[in-house]
Amino acid sequence: MTHEPDVLAKVRKILAKAEDPAATPEEAETYTAKAAELMAAYGIDRALLAESMPDSDVVGDRVVVLDAPYALDKAALLSSVAFELRCRAVRRIRYVGPRATKEVSIHLFGYDSDLVRVEILFTSLLLQAQTSLARTDPPPWESLAAYRRSWLAGFTAAVARRLRDAEERARDAAEEGRAGTAAPTGRSVELVLVDRDRTVAAAVESEYPRLATARSRQLSGSGRRSGWHAGQRADLGGSRVGRRRRGELAG
Repeated sequence: MTHEPDVLAKVRKILAKAEDPAATPEEAETYTAKAAELMAAYGIDRALLAESMPDSDVVGDRVVVLDAPYALDKAALLSSVAFELRCRAVRRIRYVGPRATKEVSIHLFGYDSDLVRVEILFTSLLLQAQTSLARTDPPPWESLAAYRRSWLAGFTAAVARRLRDAEERARDAAEEGRAGTAAPTGRSVELVLVDRDRTVAAAVESEYPRLATARSRQLSGSGRRSGWHAGQRADLGGSRVGRRRRGELAG
């Protein structure tokens, strides 16, 4: 089985190469793909290890506060990353302080190993998105805010698709590896992951028994295509950003 410190250290080294300004887009994409592959394999390893050692990976939760501007768009990115890495996200909106300032937060549920993966990927992707947006100008006739919201939607969609593909490849490879052993033991990888999904869903249900589905947002900006391409090139890891409270990820 893969050990967490070794995997994370290797992923960070690979991503440091991808984030080097001297790297070509092709080189950065290669490094990114390798990092996603390693992170997905790590998630499967931890899931299978927990089959025989349940205490090695238990369900937990985190609350993430997303700062303005574009808090809802950051929440969408975090929720998408969490979902693809087998966690669940509940968006919460409340009004705090004497001026009733709007606060957007995400309550994450998942196994500890998957929450760590979400933290690494989201904090890096958020930083990359902010950097790319600062270098991207909307058409002169378009609202900057509308363009950036649609850009972030495209970025999020591309990232989610890449993560989904990486997770599926890791699952299939693990399944084939088990089938190829002389005397396969234990349940299939698919069943292990299904049970983990059910356990996480039960944790959400216990905390939010009357959870409602959020209404889809309608975005008018023209930046979705540009954001999609940026998401295709994004590194999947890196430095932590944003503010952190006890028990929270960076927003």
